[in-house]
Amino acid sequence: MSVEVAEFPGREITVQGKKFLYFGGTGYLGLQKDEPFIQLFIEALQKYGTNYGASRKANVRLSIFEKAEQYLANLVGSDACLSMSSGFLAGQFLAQTLSKDNEACFYAPNTHSALYTSQQKTKSYVTFSSLNIALRHYVEEAKHKTPIVFLDAIDFSGANYPYFEGLKKLPLSEIILVIDDSHGIGIVGENGSGIYKTIKKLKPKEVIVCCSLGKGFGIQAGAIFGTKERLENLKNTEFFGGASPATPAGLATLVEAEHLYQQKRILLAQNIAVFLHHLKNPSKFQGMKGHPAFSFSDENLTKHLEENAIIVTSFRYPTEDANLMSRIVITAAHTEDDILRLCEVINRY
Repeated sequence: MSVEVAEFPGREITVQGKKFLYFGGTGYLGLQKDEPFIQLFIEALQKYGTNYGASRKANVRLSIFEKAEQYLANLVGSDACLSMSSGFLAGQFLAQTLSKDNEACFYAPNTHSALYTSQQKTKSYVTFSSLNIALRHYVEEAKHKTPIVFLDAIDFSGANYPYFEGLKKLPLSEIILVIDDSHGIGIVGENGSGIYKTIKKLKPKEVIVCCSLGKGFGIQAGAIFGTKERLENLKNTEFFGGASPATPAGLATLVEAEHLYQQKRILLAQNIAVFLHHLKNPSKFQGMKGHPAFSFSDENLTKHLEENAIIVTSFRYPTEDANLMSRIVITAAHTEDDILRLCEVINRY
């Protein structure tokens, strides 16, 4: 079912006068309609305005950018952080900048389109085994060049997070890893720190992480994490200097909302536990430990849920030619009764 709604789709949506429970989207912590979070955002808007379009290199600069970036770097465990206006822009910034350095770019299975450029004709490898063979051949042949591997931390197939078994097979000490953690940061890891620390423990040559801050933190912004040297080099590019920054009010809200994030992560974990406890056949779904998305491929299940006034994420992504993507998304905004109703309908299928 493809529908249009007149307001943000929270735990419920109304379609043609009929209410449906909604288990979709990417608002994992349910912040977008949370009154205390909205109040923090309003206070930040009053201080910083609705938008700030000046370059980060301008002679008048807002201190909230560096304050938020330091906060995020401390949370994630990186040396430094750069904020951007969106996660997609952060991914494109890295893809375009790094590909200009004439290093070889390799793409792990299911890598998001944010990490490709329009000039790149390279496709993602179907398996990590084939990627491993190609990388080892390149490392052997191109003695003085460092390959770059792009991948999604959470690809919803379970191939990467939480164990990264395929990644561990690669010659990591010879590789720069560029990882999109949009669906992990704010949700997984200690205090929502995402996967940066986990990947660092694998000891690759270099780790660069990019992400959206919308899914796990409820604000319109993106970020890049890495070494101070790498991020200073990125700062000194035309791309960064010419791009409008993230909305300052959003970044200020992020800094002030730490206590709300902690509360919502606890609620989310409880809701995930309720769902898994009451689901009779969890093997029908592809999930990842601690993550609230549960993928499936049965189109009839989607129809069954709709017939019982439940809508889940189900559409072809990122293009109409792609495979149908269906998943149930549990959020911190759902009540226990919502989840029990979902389980009851699934168990009857």
